Amino acid sequence: MSTEVTVLLVAAAVLVAATLAVAIALLVRLVRARRTLRAAGLPVERQWVFWGAVAYLVLPADLLPDPVFLDDIGVLLLALRSMKPASSGIGGRGAE
Repeated sequence: MSTEVTVLLVAAAVLVAATLAVAIALLVRLVRARRTLRAAGLPVERQWVFWGAVAYLVLPADLLPDPVFLDDIGVLLLALRSMKPASSGIGGRGAE
């Protein structure tokens, strides 16, 4: 193999690893947010958002091919954003 191909393969592997790490970090944040909401006694009204985001990350059917986790990251960010309004009610208005 030529050096250019090797460099491209290494760069692609680093990009895939970085996006996978971001997706996993967002999944952990999503799980922690759900746990916090349940521990605070607040009902998670949109549980389908949580489970849908987890299923989209795990299932092989994606909008983009699996080596590119950008669509997974987007779904996880949307799920976190939708859970944020429920978490803001935990401490009241003065706790922000």
